[in-house]
Amino acid sequence: MYAAAGWRVDDELADVRHHVDDARHAEAQTRSGARRVLTQLIRAATWAPSGSNIQGYQYVVVTDRAKMAEIAKLWNVIADFYMQMTGDSVPPNSTAEKMRKLRAALRYQQEHFHETPALIVFCYDSGPLYDAARANLREIISATKCLGGRRILDTMRHVRRTGEMSEAASVYPGVENLLLAARELGLGATLTTWHLMFESEFKKILGIPRRVKTFAVIPVGWPVGRFGPVSRVEPDDVIHRDGW
Repeated sequence: MYAAAGWRVDDELADVRHHVDDARHAEAQTRSGARRVLTQLIRAATWAPSGSNIQGYQYVVVTDRAKMAEIAKLWNVIADFYMQMTGDSVPPNSTAEKMRKLRAALRYQQEHFHETPALIVFCYDSGPLYDAARANLREIISATKCLGGRRILDTMRHVRRTGEMSEAASVYPGVENLLLAARELGLGATLTTWHLMFESEFKKILGIPRRVKTFAVIPVGWPVGRFGPVSRVEPDDVIHRDGW
C-alpha cells in the first residue's frame, strides 16, 4: 500500500519535473529568441552611414526587469514634467483631438513603462576621436590660423554644436534603420529623447561612462492596436528654393 502510494508520488514528481523542465526550456528559448531579434535590430542600425566611417556608436540593450523598473521611476518624473510643461497646447499641423490622443498614448506608455520588453539606448563614444584630435593638435592649430580672425571666432563659437551634430548625424540614421526593421518584424518601437532632460541620472542607472553621450532611447515591444496612417505637410509648403 505504501509502496503503491510511493510509486504514485514518484510518478507525480516526475511529471512535475517534466513540466518544470519544459517551462524552463521554453523560457530559455524565449530569451534566446528575443536576444536574436534585438541583435537583428542592432545590426540594421549599424548598417546606417557613419561620419568618416568612425563607427563610434554603442548600444545599451536593457531587458532586466529590475533595471527597467528603476528606469520607469525616472521616466515617470520625466513624463509628468513634460505633460505639465506642454499643457493643452496644440502645435502647428496638429489638432486638439490629435493631441488628446497623443497625450493619452503618452500616459499609457508612462503607466506601463515598467512592462516594456526591451529598451535600446543609442550612444556615441567620441573618446577615440578626441584622442586622435589631441595627437593632431599642431596640425589643427595650423589649419585654424588660415581661417582669419573672424572665422576663427565663428569656429570657436560653433565648435560644440558642430561636434554634437556630427555625432548625431552618425547616430540618428541608425535609429531610422532600426525603426524600419522593427516595423518589418511587426514590433512596436519609437524614438524618444525625454531622458536627455535627466541624462546624468539615466546614465548612472545603466553605468554609462561620462564621456559617452546618449542620443535616443527606443522602447521595443508589441504594438497596442494597429499602425495607423500618417499625415504630413506637402513638400511645397516646406521647400525654400535657392534660399530662404
